[in-house]
Amino acid sequence: MLLLASASPARRRLLEQAAIPHRVRVSGVDESTIHDQDPRALVQKLAFAKASAVQSCLDPSVDGGITAVLGCDSVFVFEGEVFGKPADAKEAIDRWQRMAGGSGELLTGHCLVADGLGATMACVSTVVQFAALRLGEIEAYVASGEPLNCAGGFALEGRGGLLIRGLNGCYSNVIGLSLPWLRTALEDHCAG
Repeated sequence: MLLLASASPARRRLLEQAAIPHRVRVSGVDESTIHDQDPRALVQKLAFAKASAVQSCLDPSVDGGITAVLGCDSVFVFEGEVFGKPADAKEAIDRWQRMAGGSGELLTGHCLVADGLGATMACVSTVVQFAALRLGEIEAYVASGEPLNCAGGFALEGRGGLLIRGLNGCYSNVIGLSLPWLRTALEDHCAG
């Protein structure tokens, strides 16, 4: 069974929808202490830290049946700037005014840790193209509260999906977990 080291309801829903048996345990990692100038390296470091923190605390008497721990973290890169979750509504509106009509790259770091097999890591990238939007549309979306909980300030699987013009890459990656990557990593884990 997989143990998801994430508080993300979107990642949990993806695993449920894909019928992947799992449990959830939040890592407690202080993300503000992990840095890297390269956003690809940053998301992988964060994913590794989360998976490792949870894996190191496994208790066989409670966690029997756990075969692997999955950590993930996402950031959005727009015009060379890394966007995590917006701090507040004003920041979300400012970002959306910049992003509207443009495109950026959603990066998700993935780390699957298993006893005896070490860590399997990857950064999966998806280009997100945004629709051209009027200020009123942006303000209405931000007022919904949805963009305040997501890397980049948008949720593809929610209201934000209406504001996306297109994707180049993995759909589920934009939600926070590349299911194609996970499938391959789990197959490799089972073969190992």
